[in-house]
Amino acid sequence: MNKLMKDYCQERGAMYMTGARIILEMLRSYGVEYVFGLPGETTLGWYSEWKDFPDVKYILARDERSASFMAEAYARATNKPGVFEVPSPGVTHCVPGIAEAFKGSTPVICFSSDIPYNWDKRNMLTGCDQPALFSGIVKESMTVTKAEDIPFLLRRAFRIATTDRPGPVHIRIPQDIFYQNADVKDIYAQKEFARFPSHRSIAEYEAMTKAIDLLSEAKNPLMCLGQGALFSRAWGEAVELAEVLSVPVGTTMTGKGAFPESHPLSIGVIGARGGTSFSNSFVEEADVIFYVGSNTDSATTNAWRLPDPASGKRFIQLDIAGVDVGNMYSLDVVLIGDAKATLREMVKIAKKKGRFPIRKREAEIKRKRAYFEKELNKYIDSDESLINPLFFIRELSRKLPSQSHIICDPGVGGIYTAAFFRQEEAGRRLYFNYSMGALGYALPGAIGVAASEPGRCTVVMTGDGSMGFTCGELETISRLGWNIKVFLFQNDSFGWIRGEESLICGFGPFATDFAPVDYSKVAEGFGIRAYKVKDHEELPQVLTEVFSTTTPCFITLRVTTQDKLVPPVPKWVAVGRQRGLKCIY
Repeated sequence: MNKLMKDYCQERGAMYMTGARIILEMLRSYGVEYVFGLPGETTLGWYSEWKDFPDVKYILARDERSASFMAEAYARATNKPGVFEVPSPGVTHCVPGIAEAFKGSTPVICFSSDIPYNWDKRNMLTGCDQPALFSGIVKESMTVTKAEDIPFLLRRAFRIATTDRPGPVHIRIPQDIFYQNADVKDIYAQKEFARFPSHRSIAEYEAMTKAIDLLSEAKNPLMCLGQGALFSRAWGEAVELAEVLSVPVGTTMTGKGAFPESHPLSIGVIGARGGTSFSNSFVEEADVIFYVGSNTDSATTNAWRLPDPASGKRFIQLDIAGVDVGNMYSLDVVLIGDAKATLREMVKIAKKKGRFPIRKREAEIKRKRAYFEKELNKYIDSDESLINPLFFIRELSRKLPSQSHIICDPGVGGIYTAAFFRQEEAGRRLYFNYSMGALGYALPGAIGVAASEPGRCTVVMTGDGSMGFTCGELETISRLGWNIKVFLFQNDSFGWIRGEESLICGFGPFATDFAPVDYSKVAEGFGIRAYKVKDHEELPQVLTEVFSTTTPCFITLRVTTQDKLVPPVPKWVAVGRQRGLKCIY
């Protein structure tokens, strides 16, 4: 029968192959280089064909959650959809990464294998209603019921993932589909949807003109670039528009890199996650704020108090989709379109209009920054036995190889890096999962980032709270041997929650502290060279040694908890100052 079917297919110019092979042929046609995942019984039929596809590399993770974070970070690093696969027993484990991709508008394609269709109704082991599980955190969930539908469904998945507001797509594959033979004639990719943004729309001309008029007439205008501007790679256009109009530019935490922080109009990160007294002062003083690719979330706006919607300020918002435009602020101008394409047109409009008021904002920024950095020195030059995070960031900036990637977990590493690490050049070099903010993101995420450039140095900023979630991926890092450096900030607690309990809730610590662990020995057990930094004098030499190698390294730094040394979180700082605590803001 198989021979007859093959002969029939050849006569019609079709190809006769298994569902497993069809998937791999489609992934190869889209230029997919890596699939992150781990094995399960429901996926074995897929692996049986993989040996013939060495160009579609499989990266074995140690947890489904990790695989999802790897794919999400890889997508951010490459502007290509991140692809991962999970078996039905672990399908619930990958929710954190998919939720981060959905809230952060990151294109990810999740393949989940499953028991045969409708066998969950028989209560077969590992079966559950997968589409219902993912329905609230994906753009679309599909189930393959026939192998011949796979090319059509994968083209649809790539289109959905990379257009409009990008995001994750789920494809459920019952295990018998991998073995099912099909007569297929449509194995081809729509290459324009293999990257994102796949198509660039432009806002209405009249709205863009109105926005330019509003910005040019303002006394203290401000631009705020979010992750959408970074995804759009709009930094060149943002610089040009800022220079034409002499507008200071800040970024959100997740948008860091959308504007070069060496530029004289840069004020760095704003808001409650990474904002400082220096950068946030420009938000307070602004009379017109132009949000580009930002959803004006609570982190960016200090829970919508910075700025206050009733402050009398005027607002412009540019976003790829309308769902969050004007969500929290009454807008004077609505712009729906791609950030890069729309800002490019706005530059043309501004230049046609000619002369604009001379604001001398560069001199103002320089003066304020000089005063701010002078004030910071009292916190940098600390003689404490514990490692001061601000001191660490200063030394890291001096030693870090150029063009390195930095990926951060929430906590000490994330907040100080966002606020005080100065990214001189524009582009995606820093990664924060502050759309959802789940712990345990940075370690697996670093593997996804490193996959985009295996020779490039990738730095992980994590804490001992996060390490408890994903320390198994140290084995993956060791096995791959890539140039990944893990910095662990150890304070033997869930320090962020401890800080919130103490500074805001007025009690604690409660359910935050855990026993100390020798994480260096854990890393060595996985075959990774480990260091313990005992004091500030030792730090520069350790950094020099770590960055002189291209192999994985693990560095432990003892730090204090956030309720004792208060990081730049405005509501914490207000309480900390009242109590006479040391506050870095």
